[in-house]
Amino acid sequence: MSERDPLRAAVIGAGYWGPNLARNFRTSPDWDLVAVCDLDENRARRVVGPRSTVDVMTSAAELLARDDVDAVAIATPARTHAPLALAALDAGKHVLVEKPVADHSGAARQMVARAAERGLVLMVDHTFCYTPPVLKMRELIAEGALGDVHFIDSVRINLGIVQPDVDVFWDLAPHDLSILDFILPGGLVPTGVGAQGADPLGAGQACVGYLTLPLADGAIAHVHVNWLSPTKIRQMVVGGSRRTLVWDDLSPQQRLTVYDRGVDLGQPLPDRATANVSYRLGDAWAPALPEREALGLMVAELAASIREGRAPRTDGNAGLRVLDVLESASRSLADGGRLTPLTTSAAASATTPTLETVA
Repeated sequence: MSERDPLRAAVIGAGYWGPNLARNFRTSPDWDLVAVCDLDENRARRVVGPRSTVDVMTSAAELLARDDVDAVAIATPARTHAPLALAALDAGKHVLVEKPVADHSGAARQMVARAAERGLVLMVDHTFCYTPPVLKMRELIAEGALGDVHFIDSVRINLGIVQPDVDVFWDLAPHDLSILDFILPGGLVPTGVGAQGADPLGAGQACVGYLTLPLADGAIAHVHVNWLSPTKIRQMVVGGSRRTLVWDDLSPQQRLTVYDRGVDLGQPLPDRATANVSYRLGDAWAPALPEREALGLMVAELAASIREGRAPRTDGNAGLRVLDVLESASRSLADGGRLTPLTTSAAASATTPTLETVA
């Protein structure tokens, strides 16, 4: 196969997210979709369509044995991500896995290590990281337009579905954490994690939650997630030493705004008891953003990383950093909200199910 030929992809899982992945692989000039696999054959056939030449399969093991598949996209329940991904890597396939990368950090570390051993790409579907606003945020921070990052406030609230098996942190916060990991230089590596949650409904898990993430050099990030709000808010504020950026995902006309406003702390006044504070009240401007589908950019990035032999922008380590924060949040919540260190590799001994139990 020449470098100009399309790569060949298969999607495992035809439930909620799999059809979106299949559609983008089909429409991408970088890819040929050769198969969709699901335990429910009829569900897979609905994704493929009645007149398609894309194969429908019900066995992941048989799919991974094919020699005409370069990469597999895994869109199945989180507990199955690790066994499917490890089997795919052992079969010589590159892997794209939807978030979270696994259901515990020990399994995720196994996936990252196996991909490195095999020289294969392991990519996590952190979709928001491929949206035009988040790509622009990353660019502005990287080029120093905001200066040093001082604080980040992120709000993701709505009247959502109370999940029976996970709390609001595991349901909603992965979006915000993946964005923070993407835009912060060096990724999301807080010095600790504090989680406060409430269950006013008696649902059995937190329905309202607040994450506090101290960062290096005195910066701090804060994430608010909520299933119970009657209003929907999707907003992130990134405050820097030079400028502040506001992303409002529900404002289609002006999703990003950069404010040349802030606070400067000068030398103490002669009495040494009063801070010499001045306020900048400059202009605000909205960067122009292209209209492109995030999943289309993501599958293009997967192809580019495979062809160039490099890690994708949202690689397995990015997924692991997000998972580490989520696990640490659960520990903090159980400890009354106390600041807790990040999860360590001690969790690597956790049991990972085998492929036979999920396919």
